Amino acid sequence: MTTEPEHPVVHGELAELRRSLEVGLARIEGGQALLTQRDEQTAKHVDDLSTRVVALEHHRWPLPALAALTAVGSLAVTVWQAMGR
Repeated sequence: MTTEPEHPVVHGELAELRRSLEVGLARIEGGQALLTQRDEQTAKHVDDLSTRVVALEHHRWPLPALAALTAVGSLAVTVWQAMGR
């Protein structure tokens, strides 16, 4: 049996495959880092918006109570005008 020595072409092809694999892995790692950064920024924005919504809810006017006070005020004015005439 004769064994054929490895051809130099095979070494070149293996080196090119290795380089392609390294470039692909670097691209995947870069994409993953970018996605991680965007995820962190999105989480920060969500926290900021949540804080703003809580602050707005805390400082909003209680509309049902305001409507009841307006109704009582208008009733009082109506009664006062009716008694004055």
